[in-house]
Amino acid sequence: MKKVHPLAKYYETNEWAVQKETHFLLGITDFAQTVFGDINYVALPKIGETFAQGQPYAVIESTKTATDISMPLSGTIIAINEQLITHPEILNKTPYIAGWLVKIEATSIDEWKELMTAEQYQRYIGVFFNKS
Repeated sequence: MKKVHPLAKYYETNEWAVQKETHFLLGITDFAQTVFGDINYVALPKIGETFAQGQPYAVIESTKTATDISMPLSGTIIAINEQLITHPEILNKTPYIAGWLVKIEATSIDEWKELMTAEQYQRYIGVFFNKS
């Protein structure tokens, strides 16, 4: 089974969110980075941009694909992980800790409450592994 961050909550398109005081860190899951393959480029939004839940806010390019990354929570970008611009491979090594994409100020705490827990997300991705 792929790794999950126990304190994160998960969105249906394989993104995670972790609450840090009054803000949230967002990123992609270990499952997503495995599907992408070797990540070689990350395009991040500008600080101050606002996105709705489900709206694409970043692009990740890998040896297999280029993929839009969706917002698990509506909010305004207050920081980006600049390390990923020069070292996108961090996402393959540690998608939960050093591999966060952006920090946001969320506009809806209700969206946070509706995201999947780590246990629910493990069951959700388990469907993909149990197909014959």
